[in-house]
Amino acid sequence: MVQEFPIVSKLDPAVYGPAESALTKEVLEKMMNGRMTVEEAVEKKRLFLLDYHDVFLPYVHRVRELPDTTLYGSRTVFFLSEEGTLMPLAIELTRPQSPTRPQWRRAFTHGPDATESWLWKLAKAHVLTHDTGYHQLVSHWLRTHACVEPYIIATNRQLSRMHPVHRLLHPHFRYTMEINALAREALINADGIIEEAFWPGRYSIELSSVAYGAAWQFDTEALPEDLVSRGLAVRRDDGELELAIKDYPYADDGLLIWGSIKQWASDYVDFYYKSDGDVAGDKELRAWWEEVRTKGHADKKDEPWWPVCDSKENLVQILTIIMWVTSGHHAAVNFGQYHYAGYFPNRPTVVRKNIPVEENRDDEMKKFMARPEEVLLQSLPSQMQAIKVMATLDILSSHSPDEEYMGEYAEPAWLAEPMVKAAFEKFSGRLKEVEGTIDQRNNNPENKNRCGAGIVPYELLKPFSEPGVTGRGIPNSISI
Repeated sequence: MVQEFPIVSKLDPAVYGPAESALTKEVLEKMMNGRMTVEEAVEKKRLFLLDYHDVFLPYVHRVRELPDTTLYGSRTVFFLSEEGTLMPLAIELTRPQSPTRPQWRRAFTHGPDATESWLWKLAKAHVLTHDTGYHQLVSHWLRTHACVEPYIIATNRQLSRMHPVHRLLHPHFRYTMEINALAREALINADGIIEEAFWPGRYSIELSSVAYGAAWQFDTEALPEDLVSRGLAVRRDDGELELAIKDYPYADDGLLIWGSIKQWASDYVDFYYKSDGDVAGDKELRAWWEEVRTKGHADKKDEPWWPVCDSKENLVQILTIIMWVTSGHHAAVNFGQYHYAGYFPNRPTVVRKNIPVEENRDDEMKKFMARPEEVLLQSLPSQMQAIKVMATLDILSSHSPDEEYMGEYAEPAWLAEPMVKAAFEKFSGRLKEVEGTIDQRNNNPENKNRCGAGIVPYELLKPFSEPGVTGRGIPNSISI
């Protein structure tokens, strides 16, 4: 959510050029057609921002040195309509200054004439590549695959196989280290599929690492805290969340899954730990959490946001975060990839040419004015890049025949304890209810982000699925 205006970069203007955004009050108010002023829109929580400006701007010149790819810093502002849908108002593309050239930036809008309309299409293509790259390298690889490894290693090193926390988390770690090893061999390796077909090229994993250093926090990996930190929800006096966008499928469905996991973790912890003192006095648990924090995330070990594993409440929150990231979060960012990006113009992984108006060269502008559709097609990924990405996303989006979905199978140790068995059965029952709730939401014509002509129903957080590319199903673990 846009909570301050004007929008200003936090980067050093002496290095990157002026900090002010090209998305001015005049540009945005013109596109709002007199509905309200920018100040009113901010106050009424109606403006939202997709911000890839500061995170990508330091890479622009380096990426442009790579063959057949380009990059800008970008910002896109959306207006929350009365119908609850987000309407894009304007896109800003920025090239930072260099020793030989000043900063270049421009705001693009869906104007009334053909030229503006085609520039808007090209600007959207650039923003979509930024979103696709960030999704794959940060939301997906970093936040699930990479950041779960410390939990797995610490669990196997510090908790005996009989420890209740080991038994609870074990299904959530199935095959993850193996799939990550395979990713390092063929997907995120040097000259691998990501480097060949995505715009960051050789800087892909460096970018992921920089994003980790700048933005990753254990506490905001919790879905409610993630939403609050982005201004997409506020916590009411009664502790419940109120969403800024009422029909927000990921948040709506995700909070049902989050709540179900948290209740299961709470019931489980209540059985094995009768008091906060039991948690604080558990030496294995203390060693486990110490290793996660000081070894697994050593560069962030002294951050104030780490929860202290000294009470039942804190332990439940820690376990819920780990279980959510390995199940619901990963399902939401992984199993819809082919549905959304299999048609590659919808989610291009690279734009190979600068937008023509950046340099404003006569030859480029002449070609653009005569055949804008040809300029757009030549900017999109090559045939080979598109084929590799489509095939990869098909594999990544597929459930194996032996998939183990959350809430489907109980571990033998849980069945051996009647109270734990009953708690798991309640958890499984709640997830079956979630299936029905999501179906109802997707069939409600008032939910215009889920239901309407040509809209793909949001089913990524439906807990169960058949094998194959289904766009639904939440496995226990990150196994693909």
